[in-house]
Amino acid sequence: MRGARAGAIGVPVVAGAALADRARSLSDAWIASRVIRMGGPIELQPWQWDEPTWRGHVERVRAGDRLVPDSWPGGATVAVAISFDPDHETIPLRDAETRPGKLSQGEYGARVAVPKVLALLAEFGVPASFFMPAVSALLHPDEVTAYVAGGHEVAVHGWIHERNMLLEGADELDLTGRAVEVLEKLSGVRPVGIRTPSWDFSDHTLAIIEQLGLRYDSSLMADDEPYELVAAGRPTGIVEIPVEWIRDDAPYLMMERYSSLRPYTPPRALLEIWRDEFDAAYAEGGLFQLTLHPHVIGHRSRLLVLRELLAHIAGHSGVWFATHAQLAEVARTLLRPGRERS
Repeated sequence: MRGARAGAIGVPVVAGAALADRARSLSDAWIASRVIRMGGPIELQPWQWDEPTWRGHVERVRAGDRLVPDSWPGGATVAVAISFDPDHETIPLRDAETRPGKLSQGEYGARVAVPKVLALLAEFGVPASFFMPAVSALLHPDEVTAYVAGGHEVAVHGWIHERNMLLEGADELDLTGRAVEVLEKLSGVRPVGIRTPSWDFSDHTLAIIEQLGLRYDSSLMADDEPYELVAAGRPTGIVEIPVEWIRDDAPYLMMERYSSLRPYTPPRALLEIWRDEFDAAYAEGGLFQLTLHPHVIGHRSRLLVLRELLAHIAGHSGVWFATHAQLAEVARTLLRPGRERS
């Protein structure tokens, strides 16, 4: 191969780097990570990337302005956004697991956990956001109705909890668009927000969010507080309500029989973690956001933790309980006209 030499591990290295030279803008820099050899693409190793390439990857989706008001609505000190992902049967279905065992775990979420969760939220007067895969909504349409009747938000969470980073952009757009339509039909309200399945964020996801006119995302982790998403230096006007594995029940409590995944964390240990997270948010005047799953948190010994957490939060003055959509609307009022990437 002319113009190339063998790397230390046998990977061809392009001496001329002509392709990299053409990728001058950050938005197109990813092209520089590919070379053409014998009619097909070969990935360069990350240590072979030039600066426009690695910088382009980093800058493709970034955090812009932090969107936190001086005080929350009603003069509140802290915002609290509780969310649930009612995945139910879609996790095994996504992986073509159609036998009753794993499907029954998802069925428990809809059959047992959701009614208990809704009763608990009503008891404390807490509105929540339910990010629901479209297939889950179609399997349990009465559940969607119950969310709306309880004053809760229904938002997008993919079609069948698909792994979007394995999809072509057109397929991801099609599935997400269909999910929006299903949720709008079943809930009577067009969703304004999305949480990508498994918090995966493909190279196409942000453009799809913009194309579908969604106002916020809740899948990324660049801050503790809401912020604006920036695409290759361009402010998008889309609010990010950040998540974190620390504030998610699944990493602590999931069980996978044929792998090493086990619920090693005692449920009551989560109360201490999440209580500390809330207390810090309260002290800073910021946001406490929590992600839960009915089929995970909804068991007896675990729902007690959520009850005690809500009681702890409700015991503070100046708490604004909000859906993610309500939180995003407050954040959007802080978007600066003519702003540039911070």
